[in-house]
Amino acid sequence: MRKLGYLFLGLTLACSSPKTEKDTEASTDSLDQASTTQDSLDPSLPALERKLIEQGMVDITKVIPGIQVELKYSTEDNFFQQDVYGDLVRCYLHPQATQMLAKAQESLQKDYPNLSLLVYDGVRPLSVQQILWDSLDKPDSIKPLYVSDPKIGGLHNYGVAVDLTIVDMKTGKPLDMGTPFDFFGYPAYPDRELQMLAEKKITKSQVANREILRKVMKEAGFAGIGSEWWHFNAFSRQKAGEKFPLIN
Repeated sequence: MRKLGYLFLGLTLACSSPKTEKDTEASTDSLDQASTTQDSLDPSLPALERKLIEQGMVDITKVIPGIQVELKYSTEDNFFQQDVYGDLVRCYLHPQATQMLAKAQESLQKDYPNLSLLVYDGVRPLSVQQILWDSLDKPDSIKPLYVSDPKIGGLHNYGVAVDLTIVDMKTGKPLDMGTPFDFFGYPAYPDRELQMLAEKKITKSQVANREILRKVMKEAGFAGIGSEWWHFNAFSRQKAGEKFPLIN
């Protein structure tokens, strides 16, 4: 049995107590150590999952109580309509992003005990990014509007971006956010919500649901983007490039 119980205690303290910079570094170090050892000797794990562990990524369900995962790229329910993760069904993130996501989950469940974060995507290896790039039937000049160029890498490729929504644990259904995940159009744009409300493309209750998600993610240190209500970054592209390696 994998013994990661000490991580739950570390994350609980990290989320509930004031911390010094030294405390933060110690907490992150614990996650870093766990990410290099958890499941790494388990030969039954999918090859992609073992590679993520070897590169320091953390299985978020092992350290964030109650969080839900439904990797959309392990299904055909995504913009590309193809399964690119294969046997990978668990979500991995960089330890620092995992720690931040734990704070968001705790904040959400403190205010709404029946709700939970539901993660659709986390770290995305460059090998998978290349598949998406090659599969997109668009000119290379406009492909970056839909998917990051694998030659450059995006924040998913550093393990510090997450796609997610909120699920009602009583019904098992995600909250109505106005559009599905991976919907490319103005109704999914946070930057266009006032316009979409005026045009009756989305409703006030749908925006209110998005606001719950934005609030807990922002308080945990994440930043959203203007074109996808489900996407949040733990770091800027510049900072990620300075601090972390790309995941292969």
